[in-house]
Amino acid sequence: MGGGNTAIITGAIRWGRACLCKASLCRVRYSCARALMVALLYLATVAPILAQQQPAGTRAGTPQTAGSLAEAPAVLPVTSALPKLTFLEGTDNPEDVTLGIKFLFLLTFLSVAPSLVMMVTCFTRVVIVMTFIKRAMGTQDLPPNQVTATLALFLSFFIMAPTIQEMKTKAWDPYQAKEITTVEAYEAAVSPMRDFMLRQTRPRDLALFIRLSGMPRPKNAGDVATWVIVPSFMISELTTSFLMGVYIFLPFIVIDMVVASTLMSMGMIMLPPVLISLPFKILLFVLVDGWNLIAMSIVKSFH
Repeated sequence: MGGGNTAIITGAIRWGRACLCKASLCRVRYSCARALMVALLYLATVAPILAQQQPAGTRAGTPQTAGSLAEAPAVLPVTSALPKLTFLEGTDNPEDVTLGIKFLFLLTFLSVAPSLVMMVTCFTRVVIVMTFIKRAMGTQDLPPNQVTATLALFLSFFIMAPTIQEMKTKAWDPYQAKEITTVEAYEAAVSPMRDFMLRQTRPRDLALFIRLSGMPRPKNAGDVATWVIVPSFMISELTTSFLMGVYIFLPFIVIDMVVASTLMSMGMIMLPPVLISLPFKILLFVLVDGWNLIAMSIVKSFH
């Protein structure tokens, strides 16, 4: 058996090399040939091991006598060791169903968590304002995108801390103490987030999505559905962040105009004004303690 296996392996390697050489100009053929060679090597290597694990009386070509059949141990049926998905099949234990549903909800939440952070928190406004600062100063890659995104994330945590604390007090703590049900915990957790979004949403944007949704005119904020508040909040955040970006651009535009007019009057037409104005922009931003002002303005814009 050893000589036969060696011949199979050698033949598979030679055939695979020939296919690889012929398919060197085509990536698809190269991948197929490589996959087939690996499959042949796998079969040639694993097949002898599986044959050796079979009982002596069941191998092909081995004579079986009545004594050997009587002495051969009974072959037990192979049972699957994989766990059953009890939340999809019938079960007598309700805890199995609850655990499965919680696991599905956890996976769903982890997959949409980044989108939730951008949709229902202040992260959108903060990160757009940070981007406007880089564009206004002319430093396209300074600070790096990772730094600005991290700063925006921690500023968002700082701004959302009161809302998160309220959600923890009203929803998480009673739910952990088994004082309220899951539905009640969800409603208690959504309420502070709705209040936060409504405070930052412009009435004009909210009225737009209420009209587009076709729902009847609400009597108070509690009658507005959450799926109507979220897009209204996002549109308002984009509008507010762009307005803040305009105010950030104004002083840097003045510096660009002064530098450009000065270079024109001196006859330095071929010298790029951006190259000369960049140090003055950075100097102005540092002298006025720009990051302090930006952080203060962003935080106060939510109060």
